[in-house]
Amino acid sequence: MKAAPRRIAVVTGARADYGLLRGILTRLQKMDDVDLSVIACGMHLVPRFGETWRIIETDGFPIAAKIDLELDDDRAATVARGTGIAVSGFADVLPKLAPDLLVVLGDRYEILAAAVAATLLNIPIAHIHGGEVTAGAFDDAIRHAITKMACLHFVAAEPYRRRVIQMGENPDFVFNVGAPGLDMASTAPVLSRAELFAQLGITGPERFLLVTLHPTTAQPEADAANAAALLGALVEIEDRSFVFTGVNADPGYRAIDDAIRAFVASRPDRAHLFTSLGSERYWAALRLADAVVGNSSSGILEAPAVGVPSINIGDRQLGRLRAASIIDCPADSAAILAALENIFAGRFHPDPSLVPPYGLGGASERIAGTLQKIDLRQAFPKHFHDLEAPLSGPDPVS
Repeated sequence: MKAAPRRIAVVTGARADYGLLRGILTRLQKMDDVDLSVIACGMHLVPRFGETWRIIETDGFPIAAKIDLELDDDRAATVARGTGIAVSGFADVLPKLAPDLLVVLGDRYEILAAAVAATLLNIPIAHIHGGEVTAGAFDDAIRHAITKMACLHFVAAEPYRRRVIQMGENPDFVFNVGAPGLDMASTAPVLSRAELFAQLGITGPERFLLVTLHPTTAQPEADAANAAALLGALVEIEDRSFVFTGVNADPGYRAIDDAIRAFVASRPDRAHLFTSLGSERYWAALRLADAVVGNSSSGILEAPAVGVPSINIGDRQLGRLRAASIIDCPADSAAILAALENIFAGRFHPDPSLVPPYGLGGASERIAGTLQKIDLRQAFPKHFHDLEAPLSGPDPVS
């Protein structure tokens, strides 16, 4: 008798994680022995952020369920309440879908909600992009909490694999596959500058910067300074267009969003804001940009894959592995402008011999194949894996 298809549910809460999951979804959807369900939640459902759930369905992935977090404003209490609403929503949805495995990616609060519900419903969890450190955001605590609820782990680099194992996870189920977002570097259509600008309705200078700035949730007092420093540097540049992508729905996002919108409104000929470019147009813009500027993980993970320099502002990405093409800048307009001028003048020369820390692609294929074939009975229920060597530490305080 033919075995029943493995029921795999995949959660996506925002345009960013969907872009990383897209290659995995494409491969799972083509597998005859996999029954795929997609659950959309969070920013995907909010009009201010472009209702990006529509992109998922346009790409050919029917949405099995939508979970609204009721994110009416950017207060921390609203996010905390929305996380609770999401747990309740997943508690309703998951028993109906009855997945054999729930797949989550990253470190956002709606993903934590999915993991909490799945844990309490005894559903195995596969987690992508665990083991990383971003000291400037509360994402760290969320990411590590999800790691402890997951039984399968797909990490982007060997130091992250070691960190997941350090947290008590079985090495047999911690896979260093690289970053799945890099797969788009080889599969996304290549657009000319004229084609991209025509699609985006841009008529300003052909040379441009790709700009994304998100809240630094562990240091909310830094958000205004980061935005002021970034925009203070950009205002000095007169021969480039600016392509801004939307701000994440994290506590404090509206101050950043309002500042960017005001900047764009004052320079309609050169500055343009898009709540979502979509994966293919984002990669087209990434390839063509003079630089990526801001504090998005894309500047750390994806930009180096296409040889585009990144200017990373502030501490939001503090702790992530760096490629040689990344310039770290404080929240200081002069420092940001100096870094940009070095790039424009061709004075920035990263060492081409250094190996990219997040692999060379192929992660989506490796993840999908493992999800399809792995014996879940070996991985779940999970057991704490003790390190062989004892950990040293200070003597107790008497």
